[in-house]
Amino acid sequence: MRINKYIALSSDYSRRKADELVISGAVTVNGEIITQLGWEIRKRDVVKINGKIVHPPKEFEYWRFYKPAGYITTKSDEKGRKTIYDILPDEVKHLKAIGRLDKESTGLIILTNDGDLINQLAHPSVKIPKKYRVTTDGDIKVEHLQEFAKGIKIEGKLAWCDSEILEKNKGITTLEITLYQGLNRQIRKMFASFGFKVLSLKRISHATITLTGLKRGDCKVIKPKQIKMLKSYIEKLSK
Repeated sequence: MRINKYIALSSDYSRRKADELVISGAVTVNGEIITQLGWEIRKRDVVKINGKIVHPPKEFEYWRFYKPAGYITTKSDEKGRKTIYDILPDEVKHLKAIGRLDKESTGLIILTNDGDLINQLAHPSVKIPKKYRVTTDGDIKVEHLQEFAKGIKIEGKLAWCDSEILEKNKGITTLEITLYQGLNRQIRKMFASFGFKVLSLKRISHATITLTGLKRGDCKVIKPKQIKMLKSYIEKLSK
């Protein structure tokens, strides 16, 4: 196995970041500094990054979690805010969350120790769709959706999405938003650019994984068949 893939499977680093670590001299194999990209790792090799041993988990785990409002999506917070790891079951607290949701947002979070899958789902070169149910104040019109599709400059970056109006009722509009990128608080900022305030935001799916069957706060294992479908889906998008 190539060293960058080994590191990606064994940590939160992407393959590109793993290459950077190798080039910088931060990686050793059996005590020897390795700076050669493409180095092949054998079964009994001991790999360290900055002196710390890394190795792939013996078994990959995959869970889905319905995040409630009021929690941020990190393992710890310097400001002392509550995080999802305060309420996750003990058996999944060692897993990494894929795709952050801000404090007031709710919905699907995928949790896993599969570093390769983490990087595939998060890598910007693969446009993995994430769907959201969004309720906002005001009368959203087709013209706004067209602007969303073209893209809006947010803090110097072009933010865009697919969108569909689902319902309008008493000055409130409910939409389905599909993102293929992950800018910070992107949906809220896109609506704010037109003077609209997001009242609620829920992620309902990430690639082929959905919230179906989950209540707020629930955490359930993702079935092997679903993981197989997910990886097949990502492979098709990557071609």
